Amino acid sequence: MTGFPLRPRCVLFDLDGTLVDTAPDLAYAANCVRDEAGLPPLPLERYRPVASAGARGLLKVGLDLAPEHADYPARRESFLRHYRDYLARESRLFPGMEPVLAAFEGSGIRWGVVTNKPQWLTDPLMQALGLDRRAAVILGASDGLPPKPAPDSLFRACEQLGVAPTDCAYVGDDLRDIVAARAAAMPAIAAAWGYLGDGEAVEDWNADHVFQAPGELLQLCAPA
Repeated sequence: MTGFPLRPRCVLFDLDGTLVDTAPDLAYAANCVRDEAGLPPLPLERYRPVASAGARGLLKVGLDLAPEHADYPARRESFLRHYRDYLARESRLFPGMEPVLAAFEGSGIRWGVVTNKPQWLTDPLMQALGLDRRAAVILGASDGLPPKPAPDSLFRACEQLGVAPTDCAYVGDDLRDIVAARAAAMPAIAAAWGYLGDGEAVEDWNADHVFQAPGELLQLCAPA
């Protein structure tokens, strides 16, 4: 695999839209806010393309609210409250991801999560799915580190793992993931099975590779 270390020491994942399909529960929380506003629910497919954008994206679709709107802070607080209560209602690993993680673990390749999702939401989701006991590092958004596309969180994860960025690969479903990996000199894989944003062309992200399905990650287990 040109551009990648053979058998990387660690594979790092973005969370929403890459490792776990969280869109159903994010959409449910957004529809709870719509219900509070006296509006009917929207279908999941309306929300799915913006699910990686968090409250900002979900509330834009659900209520046409931008962060500068006077009602946005209260609606965001309500959205986050509902999401925290139901964050593992339907969220699951993407189909085909479990065999990949098992193969990594069986091959001695550590894996972890680096996400812009707040740590206080990342931790309970990983715990609810039983992934916290398996991941070598779980790094969500917190005070002190700028979010992706800044590479700081990837550097921090490598420090915690005791590995160089060039010994890892980063997998993400958003352009900011690829930009962050590039800035960290970390090989970058675009997850074309993810949310990808609304109307974005993943082929234009300048990733080292674009994988169409999680099973393609098994290539990273190939003998050196």
